[in-house]
Amino acid sequence: MLKHLAISNYALIDSLSMGFDDGFSVITGETGAGKSILLGALGFVLGDRSDSSIMLDESKKCVVEATFLVDNERVKPFFEENDLDFDNELILRRELTPAKKSRAFINDTPVTIQQLKELGNQLVDIHSQHDSLLLTNNIFQLNVVDDAAANNSLLVEYQKLYHDFVSLRNELKTLREMAQKNVAENDFLSFQLDELVKANLQDGEYEEVSQRLELLENAEEVKTILAQSLSSLSESEYSILDQLNELKSNVDKLKRYIPQAEQYLERIDSTKIELKDIAQDLDNLQDSTQFDEASLNELQERFDLMQRLMMKHHVSDYTDLLKIREDLQQKVGAFANIDEEIAKKEQELKKCEKELARLAGNLSEKRKKVKSSFEKAVTEIIHQLAMPYGVFVIEITSLPEFTANGKDMVRFLFSANKGIAPDEISRVASGGELSRLMLAIKAVAAESSYIPTLVFDEIDTGVSGEVASKLGDIMQKMGEKLQIVSITHLPQVASKARNHFFVYKDEDAQKTRSCIRQLSHDERVTEIAKMLSNDKITPEAIKAAERLMCC
Repeated sequence: MLKHLAISNYALIDSLSMGFDDGFSVITGETGAGKSILLGALGFVLGDRSDSSIMLDESKKCVVEATFLVDNERVKPFFEENDLDFDNELILRRELTPAKKSRAFINDTPVTIQQLKELGNQLVDIHSQHDSLLLTNNIFQLNVVDDAAANNSLLVEYQKLYHDFVSLRNELKTLREMAQKNVAENDFLSFQLDELVKANLQDGEYEEVSQRLELLENAEEVKTILAQSLSSLSESEYSILDQLNELKSNVDKLKRYIPQAEQYLERIDSTKIELKDIAQDLDNLQDSTQFDEASLNELQERFDLMQRLMMKHHVSDYTDLLKIREDLQQKVGAFANIDEEIAKKEQELKKCEKELARLAGNLSEKRKKVKSSFEKAVTEIIHQLAMPYGVFVIEITSLPEFTANGKDMVRFLFSANKGIAPDEISRVASGGELSRLMLAIKAVAAESSYIPTLVFDEIDTGVSGEVASKLGDIMQKMGEKLQIVSITHLPQVASKARNHFFVYKDEDAQKTRSCIRQLSHDERVTEIAKMLSNDKITPEAIKAAERLMCC
């Protein structure tokens, strides 16, 4: 429940601090005093959208802080999922800086506004006058029934599986479309792959064939060069090897006079050995370099094939051609396995759909189980609210397809008049009837609500007399289960509250401020008397206020 609310620099509120108790509390005050500003500040700290206009003094920071006593089991999963420290006393704080930057904190840990709102939605339900229009929304209607049926954990399980179901269904659809659309494309890809496979392309082959082809095309010139090289090295009259022999003989004679010349003989011998090896290699090359027209034609055909394939696939690098072959193999292979993949997905989807149908059936069964008792309880309350012939009906129909909430469509039907068949609320309910019907539904839902604090912003607008008294009774009874806070102008409602807060304006020469204080018993009598007599406190009004508070 909400334990404490502190507000500074928000709208007309300079600084305000107020504590709350459990049960039923009311907030009263003159029009424009700032009652709705309090709810705006509470909404702000719970994650509602805001703008810089909420700042009373734009040079100072706006801060709203709310302290809650929380149920461990209800909200602890949120803290675990968001890696936040949990404590039974929970503090939410939101700030708006002069630079218009909004910051949010949970137990002094910075969080996003979305996280703040997600937690806030589990702590407080703020109901304004306009929220009665939610009664015409089918999702809201379904949520009310699910709360009454205690479907929360079952619905979470269903929705996780529904997410998997939708993903599988989309994957299967994509595979089927691919299989249908890509038949012609796969035939073309298979043809291209077959051509490349038959070509039997090898790594490094292009460079090797190019070199061999160039050699054979220039075989005569190569042989001439080799012959000339051999001749100068070892075969001519003044070959290099003969000159080395002569050099060695001279150096051998020289060592007699110059002993260190001995070392040159070893180096000359080494050079001769190396040159002889070169000569042998050149001779072998000369023998192997023979012009072979058949080999030339074969190499030319191979080279032309590789060139043609590179041009066909628009690449200038042979390695790119090999990469294209690899890509084609993967694409054709993937298509070849698509039927197997489709069959696998179909089985997964069938299994998922079977489990989803079971969970949807359980949801539907629990909804239908609470339908009658919920209808009866709401109808009994609206009879007390000056609609003696009112009828409230929950219509649950089965849908042909799964939705995020099961296979049920829920509609609330209503009739306020005798002899008129219940119809959709949007067609038959007036504004005042909507408010009273919403209160009746909230009152019944309070029996199973998991949100500990419920705030009403003038839900009693447009009613008076005995109906107003009944409204107060209903909220008082709701306060036995939940913490109820109601902004009201009705003395009959205010008199039923356990706690009474009064909002007023404090004005000076510079500005107007909104203030609030909790009323004592005597102050409550006076305030309710003012509400009964339009601010003119008479002895009769005092007595009437005392009677109301005693009832």
